[in-house]
Amino acid sequence: QVQLVESGGGLVQPGGSLRLSCAASGTTFFSIYAMAWYRQAPGKQRELVAAISIGGTPKYADSAKGRFTISRDNAKNTVYLQMNSLKPEDTAVYYCNIANYATGSPVGSWGQGTQVTVSS
Repeated sequence: QVQLVESGGGLVQPGGSLRLSCAASGTTFFSIYAMAWYRQAPGKQRELVAAISIGGTPKYADSAKGRFTISRDNAKNTVYLQMNSLKPEDTAVYYCNIANYATGSPVGSWGQGTQVTVSS
């Protein structure tokens, strides 16, 4: 079973940047999975932030377009989320997961997530 470990979250001021990482283990087939980042703010449902296809094609939620960049390194079994120009409304727990690229729906099991707090 694929295990996912997110890291890189923290407290940042509005306008700042963070780079999240998601390391996958328990599989030698990482390169054949589409991957995605999701987030869940307090009191809200988990939502898709960005997804990346097997071939590396990204897509983004409207809230992330122009500010966030998803990427992957198949040699390291890792997917990244570079977040720039952060806003208080980006505050949430961020999770990665294997994804159905077409629908953005998560496919695998959830990790523990990483907390991102944007506040002055």
